[in-house]
Amino acid sequence: MARQCTTFPRRVPSDDLNSPGFQTIYADDSLLVLNKPHGLLSVPGRGEDKQDCLSRRVQQQHPDALVVHRLDMATSGLMLMARGPAMQRALGKLFEARAIQKRYVAVVDGHLNHSPDWQLIDLPIALDWPNRPLRIIDTDNGQPSQTRWRALLFDERTNSTRVELEPLSGRSHQLRVHLQAVGHPILGDALYAPPEAQAKAPCLLLHACALAFRHPANTLSQQVNELLHFESAPAF
Repeated sequence: MARQCTTFPRRVPSDDLNSPGFQTIYADDSLLVLNKPHGLLSVPGRGEDKQDCLSRRVQQQHPDALVVHRLDMATSGLMLMARGPAMQRALGKLFEARAIQKRYVAVVDGHLNHSPDWQLIDLPIALDWPNRPLRIIDTDNGQPSQTRWRALLFDERTNSTRVELEPLSGRSHQLRVHLQAVGHPILGDALYAPPEAQAKAPCLLLHACALAFRHPANTLSQQVNELLHFESAPAF
């Protein structure tokens, strides 16, 4: 991204920078930007063993924090939470209008030629009912789904390519399904990668690396529609 990364450390209390199991990147009276580690649920799942999650950990420090969107358990990176129902609705509308830009970085199996130009995967995605919660490409019944991508670096030693991704739609497992469908599954993907690609990494190499949006609140500390832009480097 060309825009300058904006983290506003002055708005994050010093005792909130390194919270148990997650990192607070930004906090104000309206919203939170958090860095989720891989292996942690975004919201509670079914069963007593799936109650620990990012949203509950955050709510221990910010009781008014509410979920706006999710990352897969295996995906790491930036997540946005609202503070209060009004801001949850406002941010939800931004997501619905595709006014929040999200970027990811991943390492995929195989060789993709480096190019500054963005490419497009345009393949409809549907729930694979017999194998829930897996998704599949379904040209007859799938929902329209688009992902922009560009290759950043090829590693000849591992026969893998680092790619930048931008989902233009918000389907579950979209990035994982799209990359698998074009023959380049994400390394470490226990759901969609074949055994040889899964074995190349100890975890899913997919990280939500950037968020950019205009702040919908009007507070004393910021102007209406102030552009916020956050970046988080992956651990891989």
